[in-house]
Parts: sequence; C-alpha cells; structure tokens
Amino acid sequence: MPAGPPIPYGRAHFGSLRRDGCLYVDKTAFIRQLEADRYVFFVRPRRFGKTLWLTMLDAYYDRVQADDFDRVFAGTDIGAAPTAEHSGYVVLYFDFSAVQQSAGRLAENFEQHCTNHLRDAMRRNSDLFDANATREILSPPSVNEKLDTLFLHLRTCGVPLYVLIDEYDNFANNILVRDGANAYEEVTGGGGFYRDFFAAIKAGTGHSGSVERLFVTGVSPITMDDLTSGFNIGTNVSLRPELNAMLGFTEEEVQHLVQLYHGLGLLVEEPAAALATMRTWYNGYRFSAGAAGDVYNPDMVLYYLHESIPNRGPPQALIDDNVRIDYGKLRHLLLVDRQSPGSSEAGRAEPNGNFEQLRTLVADGWADGSIRRSFPLRLLAERESFLSLLHYFGLLSIRDVVDGTPRLGIPNEAIRQVLLGYLRDVYNDSGLFVANAQVLERLLRDMAYHGVWAPVVDHLAQAIERQTSIRDYIAGEKVLHGFLAAYLGISDHFLLHSEPELNKGFADLCLLPNLAGHPQMRYGYVIELKYLKVGERKRVRTTLQQAKAQLARYLGDTPLRQRLGNAQLIGVALVFRGPALVAREAVTLPASDDANSGLERASSGGEQG
Repeated sequence: MPAGPPIPYGRAHFGSLRRDGCLYVDKTAFIRQLEADRYVFFVRPRRFGKTLWLTMLDAYYDRVQADDFDRVFAGTDIGAAPTAEHSGYVVLYFDFSAVQQSAGRLAENFEQHCTNHLRDAMRRNSDLFDANATREILSPPSVNEKLDTLFLHLRTCGVPLYVLIDEYDNFANNILVRDGANAYEEVTGGGGFYRDFFAAIKAGTGHSGSVERLFVTGVSPITMDDLTSGFNIGTNVSLRPELNAMLGFTEEEVQHLVQLYHGLGLLVEEPAAALATMRTWYNGYRFSAGAAGDVYNPDMVLYYLHESIPNRGPPQALIDDNVRIDYGKLRHLLLVDRQSPGSSEAGRAEPNGNFEQLRTLVADGWADGSIRRSFPLRLLAERESFLSLLHYFGLLSIRDVVDGTPRLGIPNEAIRQVLLGYLRDVYNDSGLFVANAQVLERLLRDMAYHGVWAPVVDHLAQAIERQTSIRDYIAGEKVLHGFLAAYLGISDHFLLHSEPELNKGFADLCLLPNLAGHPQMRYGYVIELKYLKVGERKRVRTTLQQAKAQLARYLGDTPLRQRLGNAQLIGVALVFRGPALVAREAVTLPASDDANSGLERASSGGEQG
C-alpha cells in the first residue's frame, strides 16, 4: 500500500515540511497579491496556519535561502513563475510567543529575544556584516538603537530588509490576562517598551532606513490599535475578500485531500462521510462579507486525517484541544471581579455585559453587527467591539449580510462546543451554578444510548433548586434556554442546535446524535421549553399541551428524521414556573406516521407541582 505524503499535523515550518515531502496545500499564489502592499498586518484565529505562512515568506524572500529555492518551491504556483523580488532580502524574523514571560523581567527578556534574532540574521548574512559592523550594531544598550544601526548599515549596503513578526500580540495578551489592564497599558502605551519597538520599526521604513517590507500576524487587532501612535503604517488586510482563503482550506481543497488518502487506501472512511463530518465540525469560516465562500480550519482538517488513518476510522474526539482558546484568556472579557466592602480581598466574580451577549449568541445562534477593523482595549465593552473580537478569534463568522450589516453566526460544531464550555466556565467561576460534570455526563450517556432522558432534566432541576444564585439569575425563557443549552452540551454525544427551523416552526433545542463520533447512538431529542411567571399556577397544564402539540409538528420534519439514521427521535416538553420545573413529558411519533398522526407517551412525565 502506498505510504502517501506525511500529514504535517503540528508542524509549521515551510522549508522543513517541504524537504520532508509532507502534504502541502499550495497557497503560494497569494504572494503575488500581497506584493502590492509593503507593510501588512494580518489577523487570523490561533492554529490557522499563520506561522506556516510566515515561514513560507521567509523561505521565499530570504537571500541566504536562494540555493534551496527550487527545492522547496518545486511544484508550487509561485515556484513555476516567481516574482522578481524572490530571494532578494535580508529577513529578520521575530516570534513573540517565544518571549519568556518571567515576572518583572519581561522588558529584559524582550530585549534579549530581539537581540538574539538580530545576531542570527547577521550571522546568516555574514557577507554583509563583518566583525566591525556586527560589533557596532550590537553595542548599543537598547534593541531599538540596535535596530536603528542595523537599518542604516543595510541602507549603505543597498540591500532591503523584510521584517516578519509572528504572534505580535501573544505576550501582550498574556500580560492583560495575568496582570490586568494597567500592566498592559504600561507596555503598549506611551513610553512602553513594546510601543517603542514598533516606533523603531516604523522609523526603519523612512528615508534613512532599509525596511522595505513588513508582515505582522496575530489573533486580534486590539494590541495594534493600542500601539497606533507608535506604529501606523501597516495596512490591515485581514478583511479583504480576495484573501479569505489565503489561510484555511476551501471545500475543493478538502475534497482533494480526502480523495487522495482514500485513493491510496489509507483513509478507509467513505469520502462523502468524512467530508460531511468535517463540514459540520470544521468548516464555516468567512472573514470578509464579500468573500466567495467559507474555509475550513486547516489544523482541524489535518488533525482529522492524522487521527483517522492509524485508527482506521474517524477520531473518537472530533475537537482537538489545541484549537480551544483557553478560558483563562477570555475570563477578563466575561466577568467582573467584585470586592467585598471594607476588604482588599476579591469577592465573587459576576458576569458582565459581554457574558450576556455571549449567552444570547449561543441561544439565538447569530447576531447582526459591523466588524471593526481595529479598536482599543478601552472600547472592548462596546457591543460591536466584542462581536468583532469574537469574529477575529474565529468564534463567530459571517453567515450573511442583512441590509448591509454582517450577520455573524457560530461557524461550526467544534466552535459551538467551545462556546458552550465558556458558558459553563462562567457559571462555575461566578458561583452562579456548579454542576457535577461526571454525573451529568453519565446521565447524558444513558440519554444517548437508552432513551432515558428524565434523570438528566431532574438532575439539573434539582441542582437549580439547591443553588440560590442560579435561581435568582434565571428570570425568563431566554436565560433558562442558554443555561440548559450549556449543560446539555457538556457531552460530545449530541450535536446541539439552538432554535432550528423544523416543519415551519422553531424548536427551542435539538440534540442530534453525533453519529460520526458515536455511531451506535440510538436516540436524538427535540426540546420545547416553556416558562411561566411564579404566580401563573393555573396555566401549567395548558402550557404543557401547547408544548406537546408543537413537538408533534417538529418531530414530523422530514429532513430531520432523515439525518437520524437508525436512531429514534424523542420530543421533550418542559414547563418551568420561575426557576422551578413543574411539568415534563415526552412525545414520540411512530416511524411510519407524519406530524398529524397523534401523540404517544415515550417516558414518564407530567406535572411536578
């Protein structure tokens, strides 16, 4: 059996993977488009191919890698017709995720990191830097003075410089999370060492400098906006329609990969099934309203192939943990720490307005809002800034344009699971609700395989009764809806959909069996949720009957039943009065009947009080 090209999952060095004959989805044609802009700023989510792109630019433009050019670019679009500027630059490459973040020594570590890369660039271009030039460039005390001296020297030599900066916002974001906004502003504000660094880079693009090109990547535009007065020459190309597929895989590219490895006998799963799973879990990213289509997360596609081939089937876990943005890095966006009166100790953290936006997003599945090209940290509490940040992080994507405004939605199932996890983290971190995840996952497993749904509902209802904070918080159907979605989504057995359209109506929640990850699952669910005010005691029975009638219609939705395979679909009607569950009942339809055939009780239920 042919071995096929190695799948470079977890690898991000262009030259290395090309020399090793690894799989490479050719994105080199975008080099031509980008040469029109000399100073470029480009934002994409983490694990989306940014480092691979920068190392490709390094290999393409670096003069000292010219002898290896034909080898590493053989068979690529740009290799067949390179531009005039290839192999013509001294390349200075910085990766700021590698800056050690020791407490109290960040500025010193940053200086050392930059100095090390300056020294390496001069060593690799030793024909341009004799001992005297190297000593002169490295002798000034600050990296900004070193850079200034380097720029002047290369201008004298007549050789242009290309500066590549990867993860520009990595350590600045970590400062924000670890030490707070004041420490962050000390670094990025006036007189901060990081702002001064970018001011030095900017000076290098001027009359006395040699910085002819610059490419900066990161995961959000916040830090760059806060550095604006120190650096305001870069063109942010992140939202350009023609660059939507520069990073990320198109539908056609993923189809080609699946067919390639299936044709070699390495991917045993049928191509249509593999594509359907990856489309559900990894596709859906559209970074510009004018883009022609969506792209897949490339890291997740490679993960799927990398795991599927040795396992002879789909990965057991469809979300690679590496793609998750650590909740700790988002905590400051969703919670406000309250201090107890008269005490210096932090009190309970409370959800803020951003959390309410996130909860509503998960419940509704979408939000309309313009995407801001940049915004400072101080404006992050504004709705459109927060939505824009989630878009840049890859947690929201453009799904449509309505009356000229982008409609942002959750791009895929992997991100939906991540967002549900954030909701649970906030509930737990704020003390609003603490769930026993192990017990809940066991109950959800029984729900998935045995159709035993009532214990799950009762477990959550009883927990609400015990925990005063969440009882006070739940006021209205939307809040209850988001809460239930967060905890019903704790298991990967179900694909949770909020307010799906079924048979010309909108169900509250739909839990489809995750047959790709759990092919033996036997049950899926449609949940209709009703909320009554505390004093509405006489409406429980009629409200329950209303919910059951709606479920009867939803369960007859033909496309939904077709997606179930051999699994059975159960409707669950829930009636809450305030935070208390007062009625629960299940509805099923015989497989041969349609939505008007009547109701059949599938599990014990009824009024609870």
